[in-house]
Amino acid sequence: MPKLISIVIPVYNEEKNVPAVAGALRDVLAGLSYDYEIIFVNDGSRDNSLPEICRLSQNDARIKGIDFSRNFGKEAATSAGCHAAAGDAVITMDADLQHPPALIPELIRHWEDGAEVVYTVRKKTKGINIMKKITSSLYYWMFKKMSSVATEPRSTDFRLMDKKVIEMFRRLPERGRMFRGLIDWMGFKRQRVEFDANERLHGKAGYSYQKLFRLAMNSFTSFSLLPLKLAGYLGLLITFFSGLLLLIMLAARWGFNPHLFTPLSVLATINIFLVGIVLISLGFIALYIARIHDEVIDRPLYIVREKINLDNGMKGE
Repeated sequence: MPKLISIVIPVYNEEKNVPAVAGALRDVLAGLSYDYEIIFVNDGSRDNSLPEICRLSQNDARIKGIDFSRNFGKEAATSAGCHAAAGDAVITMDADLQHPPALIPELIRHWEDGAEVVYTVRKKTKGINIMKKITSSLYYWMFKKMSSVATEPRSTDFRLMDKKVIEMFRRLPERGRMFRGLIDWMGFKRQRVEFDANERLHGKAGYSYQKLFRLAMNSFTSFSLLPLKLAGYLGLLITFFSGLLLLIMLAARWGFNPHLFTPLSVLATINIFLVGIVLISLGFIALYIARIHDEVIDRPLYIVREKINLDNGMKGE
């Protein structure tokens, strides 16, 4: 009996892309000696993405769907697809065809050769603006400096994971998550594959700068304690420099120039500076307290309104 490959695709307002990516996947997977299932996760789309998924699933039982009760975000949608997948290997990818389905045979070939995680790295992305390039490079530089998890710059969610990796992933409980960061954190035998990302086939990207910033903050607080430690480091620096300034002021007062500093102006400047440092430190601490709050209340990661061609239970609902 041939092994099963599960394809997981989060969907948010992708009504024109859903049939296109399904057709491209079927063309590629038909030439492989594997059974397959394609799992679309409708993340609260406001267009006709869900009717398109239903229409495709009626004509092909290998096309399956999960419909969220509202928008829970791409990370939750990708997780839900992995929770539902029954494959011996799971491939996650976007619905906009920026992740080329033609690369799937190469991912599977590396898996057959023993790799347990086959991840992809963008060499270049067609149509991306300069601001996205700058912010992406800055994010990966900061993440590398701050985190203990080795995440390669320009790596993507287009990756293949062995069943044992997915089984371990299902045991991870956190609500605020970064999918690729969690996969990288787990380790396993890894293989790198490069590709050139195409432009989006239809529509606009679902990730605004606000969502990207939220994801970045989430990843920093998930995989690094450095922001929290910064409060202590800044406290040490402030103590050192304010003490040094105090010595200079005392020396000036009783030594070389009594009128060099106005005591009130110096005091006001120091107070304003210290207030800023305190507020920054409190902001970082608040991020971690918010994460603790999200984990303690133990709400489900997502809520499924409907399953299409799926009958297995799902962790995370």
